[in-house]
Amino acid sequence: MKKVIGNLLSRMDVPEFKGSGIIRWGAPVPSFGNIGIAKIATLGLNPSNREFVDTLGNELNGEVRRFHTLKSLRIPSWSKATNSHIDEIEKTCTSYFHSNPYDQWFRKIDYLLNKFDCSYYSDKRPACHLDLVPFATERKWTELLGWQRRMLITQGTEALGILLRDSKIKVLVMNGSSVVTQFQIAANTTFESRTMPSWALKRSNNTGVPGRAFTGRVSKLNGVDLGREIVVLGYNHNIQSSFGVTKRVCTSIGNWLSKMIEGRTG
Repeated sequence: MKKVIGNLLSRMDVPEFKGSGIIRWGAPVPSFGNIGIAKIATLGLNPSNREFVDTLGNELNGEVRRFHTLKSLRIPSWSKATNSHIDEIEKTCTSYFHSNPYDQWFRKIDYLLNKFDCSYYSDKRPACHLDLVPFATERKWTELLGWQRRMLITQGTEALGILLRDSKIKVLVMNGSSVVTQFQIAANTTFESRTMPSWALKRSNNTGVPGRAFTGRVSKLNGVDLGREIVVLGYNHNIQSSFGVTKRVCTSIGNWLSKMIEGRTG
């Protein structure tokens, strides 16, 4: 992962990244948890700004700090990052779930992982989390301009492909329809989709939001040959932010994932 971090840092000071909308003083986050030992990874869009700032927008410091910044590493720009700085950035990634994780976000997905005896917080059967884009942004993803999102997806999925290629990941779990859509584009494929009645979300107008499950396999991502096929599973609801995602729905999604993953991670 050190090489990936180095490549990502080298891009952060180039002119085109200045207007990309990323938190430029925050380090890239290629993984949450130890991708070197995990066989299951969840996949999201990009890290939350709350990995770097509090509710008032102030940089996290001291014991509540989650990831490194220019300030914490005491360097004026990412071009000044040395191998020791890269080691420190990697350490915060691999040890993330044993320090100060953003539990408000991760515990909800971990509930799904627990259905097949896996957890972000486990040393025996650990999972890790990856993102299509390894950079936190100043504004929400949906508030970024189209060209900003496209550039970040292109840069991010190349790095993601390298990480997956060099990992032991066998199953990738996509969280939400936006992730599914963007990942299909990067993998140049279309996943099988089917309606899941037990995942439907109720709405006051009685139409509701149907639940959908996605299944497939990938062997390439943004031009990177992964060297093997990885099983890809997904659901259309964003577990953290979709209105009306009940415990019943989460349990049903977790049970489906357990059934689909059974025997694939030995």
